[in-house]
Amino acid sequence: MKTKLLGRTELEVPVLGLGTAFLGREYAAINFEPNEEFGIQAIIESLEAGCKLLDTAPLYGSLKSETIIGKALKLRPELKKGLIISTKVGQVKGHRDYSYDAVMRSVEASQQRLGINQFEILFVHDAMNRPMEDVMGPGGALEALRKLQDEGIVNFVGTAANDPDTNGPYMETGEFDVAMVPDSWSLLTQQANRHIFPAAEKHNIGIFLATPLERGLLATGPNPDIHYQARHFKPEIIDNVSKIQELCREFGISLLSVSLQWCLRHPLVSTVIPGISLPSEGVQNIEAVQMEIPEAFWPELEPLIVDWTATNFIEEAKHGLD
Repeated sequence: MKTKLLGRTELEVPVLGLGTAFLGREYAAINFEPNEEFGIQAIIESLEAGCKLLDTAPLYGSLKSETIIGKALKLRPELKKGLIISTKVGQVKGHRDYSYDAVMRSVEASQQRLGINQFEILFVHDAMNRPMEDVMGPGGALEALRKLQDEGIVNFVGTAANDPDTNGPYMETGEFDVAMVPDSWSLLTQQANRHIFPAAEKHNIGIFLATPLERGLLATGPNPDIHYQARHFKPEIIDNVSKIQELCREFGISLLSVSLQWCLRHPLVSTVIPGISLPSEGVQNIEAVQMEIPEAFWPELEPLIVDWTATNFIEEAKHGLD
């Protein structure tokens, strides 16, 4: 798989990672119980197919995502070789705590669940509506992350938040090497242009781009039988995606490949992290980022790319999943 440089880290990362917020779930309601067997199989098949970047968090599945990953790696320990793993601190089961002690406890627990000793990246997870001092000040999360760097437990530190207005100010401090950026850059929204990308360029921050497929809509195209993880898109968005899908058909390429590769064409995006739920999806994503797309396609696509952000194009509350 192709790689890109991750900002100032000097780390080369694969252009595709595995997002695990919905690991083992059907595309259904937000509280759907994960299927552990499906989740384990999804991890193993994706790693076997060559994906070497995996992102998780204690929040995902209320600890179940990390647990499933740990079981998969225990079954197939050889798949750990060359694997880049990131997880997050600050949120567990909906409870937020960005203190030094909480971060240390969280990382130790993640190590145990995942069965690993070292992380490539640890992200501060979704510190929305919290004073920055809770994270950045003495006794806060950043102090703990620096200690963990000194101890060799983590190489790089990052910020991850669904809300760009949360991510942006943390990026602008210049203290973070990487940003996990969901809900900000896809064929449906380009709000990362406003604060996220300028901060990334200024401080040479690597970008992990989450939710490039908008909970699956940009993978499958409109389908009334799919609930897109409880996200409800307005009719004009569905119509727009249908037009993009028709253009893809004319060129003999998939909407999935276009959705992922369009994101990767931005020079500041190092990798895309679409969520996987079922065993087939990781392999499909790998094939999609490797599909050849004619250069003639991209100018034809351009008129169909609309930043729908200002229209409040989704009809749901944020759930802090990425």
